[in-house]
Amino acid sequence: MKSILFVHQSAELYGSDKTLLLLLKHINKQKFCPIVVLPNDGPLKKELEKENIEVFITPVIKLHRKMFTPTNLLLLLNHFRQGFSTLNKLHKKYRFEIIYSNTLAVLIGFLFARIKGIKHIWHVHEIIESPKLVSKIFSFLISRRSNFFTIYNSKATAIFWESFFGERKNYIIVSNGLEIQSNNITTNEIELIRKKMFEVEDEIVIGLVGRINRWKGQFMLLEAFNDLIKKHSNLKLIFVGSTTDNQQHIINELNSKIQKYQIEKNVKIIPFQSNINSIWKAIDIAVVPSIEPEPFGLVAVEAMLASKPVVASNHGGLTEIIDHQQTGFLIEPNNIQELINAIEKLINDKKLRLDMGQKGYKRAAEEFSIQKHVSKIEKVLAD
Repeated sequence: MKSILFVHQSAELYGSDKTLLLLLKHINKQKFCPIVVLPNDGPLKKELEKENIEVFITPVIKLHRKMFTPTNLLLLLNHFRQGFSTLNKLHKKYRFEIIYSNTLAVLIGFLFARIKGIKHIWHVHEIIESPKLVSKIFSFLISRRSNFFTIYNSKATAIFWESFFGERKNYIIVSNGLEIQSNNITTNEIELIRKKMFEVEDEIVIGLVGRINRWKGQFMLLEAFNDLIKKHSNLKLIFVGSTTDNQQHIINELNSKIQKYQIEKNVKIIPFQSNINSIWKAIDIAVVPSIEPEPFGLVAVEAMLASKPVVASNHGGLTEIIDHQQTGFLIEPNNIQELINAIEKLINDKKLRLDMGQKGYKRAAEEFSIQKHVSKIEKVLAD
């Protein structure tokens, strides 16, 4: 049995967090013994422990622009010491054969693997177009011989990072996968979410689910919705998600815009929810209007597995998920009028919403299953 140390950047349950959880939930435990390191406690830690996976908390060394101030450099040095001490103790106990860094944001796994001569695998979930200095630093690290192998979560992610290098063979593209949920969410449960949480009756619910930040497109969708609500009174816009601790001002700005447009009764912001499959069932139209390219776009697959049509930006990993005019619409990024037009087609045609939703479910179930995802990664780990 191979002992593998998985290092991850957070303990939440958004895209890359959920991908790690599902991988370790379904990985062959008779072949692989996963041990996980996280920077803090949180819902991911609790979910992993439910799967009887050991989780340890220690600094994971995240690269960010503010880390190079004198104060933060001292803090960084302290984090290095703490992190290396923890990993040393774990390595003595488990004798790791592979260190698996799940996202580029964490550096300690790569550095520890290099020093100890352990195989390192980087699972890349990011496209970092700016600042250029950061993308160049990460491309340098990815190309080091001590990084034994790279897994990219989409063709778009692979194309971005591999453009920095000459021809390489030590990488693979593995699309993220999700569990196909049993259809045990009742009509009564869905209606309860719509009435109690969404506060709607017969309105068409437009939903954007995911981290609230500058590039996910919440402000763009709000502007589009402000136009749509003037022509269609039977609409409700739902944002489901939270922001990071130091980004609360973004939600304040979003609320200010909602008040400015005087559409408080038509828009609702709901914090992160763990029962996301039930939430998707209660939404009618899914929107993923990302301003910057999504490396993958897991929420689009979640929506499709709930049989919902998806309107999304035509760049990044989303182009590999959505079949344009079949399972939804791909629109020009940052084009509000195209966003309005696509959503309006779905508002006006219930049959189109249902047909696209059914096709989306079939595509997601066939192309983005957790079994397919895990099988490909297990082959990499077995080499």
